[in-house]
Amino acid sequence: MNILIFLIILLVLVLVHEAGHFFVAKFFGIRVDEFGFGFPPKLFSIKKGETKYSFNALPFGGFVKIFGEDPNDENTNGPDAKRSFVNKPAYQQALVLFAGVFMNFILAWVLFSFGFMSGLPTSASTQQKDYIIQDQHLVVLSVVPASPAELAGLKAGDKIMSIIIGDDVEEAAPSIETFQNFVGSSEKLGINYMRGNELKNTEVFPKKNSLSQKFVIGISMDEIGIAKLPVYKAFWEGLKLDIFVTKGTVKGLYSLVADSLQGKGNLSAVTGPVGLVSVVGDAYKFGWAYLLSFAALISVNLAIINLIPFPALDGGRLLFLLIEKIKGSRINPKFANTANMIGFGILILLMVVVTYHDVVKLF
Repeated sequence: MNILIFLIILLVLVLVHEAGHFFVAKFFGIRVDEFGFGFPPKLFSIKKGETKYSFNALPFGGFVKIFGEDPNDENTNGPDAKRSFVNKPAYQQALVLFAGVFMNFILAWVLFSFGFMSGLPTSASTQQKDYIIQDQHLVVLSVVPASPAELAGLKAGDKIMSIIIGDDVEEAAPSIETFQNFVGSSEKLGINYMRGNELKNTEVFPKKNSLSQKFVIGISMDEIGIAKLPVYKAFWEGLKLDIFVTKGTVKGLYSLVADSLQGKGNLSAVTGPVGLVSVVGDAYKFGWAYLLSFAALISVNLAIINLIPFPALDGGRLLFLLIEKIKGSRINPKFANTANMIGFGILILLMVVVTYHDVVKLF
């Protein structure tokens, strides 16, 4: 079920992205030869007008074949050259390239908005405080491997209902500060928590951190509640959350690239398709709103990654357009096509490496 849900999410995100390219290209009179649902091998196709709509066996997204996107003699100087992407004004080419990214931002906005309408899990400490957060609970966000918390069976997403220190001191619905105070000793800590709809309990034995010399159990937490908004307000808050997440994603990606260039890169911070399948499963367990917000996060990430000025990505093609505008002439088509091909190969290799690390994490 997790794999199926992930494939559906991926299919929708990529098709929305490709639809952006498709409709803007059509608007400017650029010939679109094919709109593919999924990737080959092809199952069947339908031709409507000049465009073939193909349905393919691998449901990992989709693609569009825009006439002249990869320059050659036919689309540059051939009989239909006027409708070629490469012969259109630079601003039209740029809008076609940017349209896919823009559609992913729009999709994220819509998903966040519907999340707010159905009740979106939201941090009580977030800066987005123009709405009331109800049903707040202390929630486990992450668990350090081999920590006392993991040994006790705690997992990300568990809601802390109450804590008991020693044998008789109990605190119901604890805050982060209260929880930290209870952990600040070597005494046994009893924790009652909700996982899904099931009430569980466990015992944790705090361990002294060698650096801070404080007792810890190895979790990060936040107070999470539900923000449920009317339609008119949900779309406004959805837009604000879309912008907020976009800024945070850009900062995170910048830090990752900067660390990599300094030799401090860590692939454990990167999750590929295999890792995302398990995250989808967790989101699905916690409800529809979690799944919507998760899909929105992926949509934002897909948009930002595509804007990176790297060959084969939309950002790389936009960079080539900018270079052509500055130098006043076209980049050699052979060079551009070769660069995009090499870039695509590097991206596939990177995906294989990330997937390998995802698989290793499972064992």
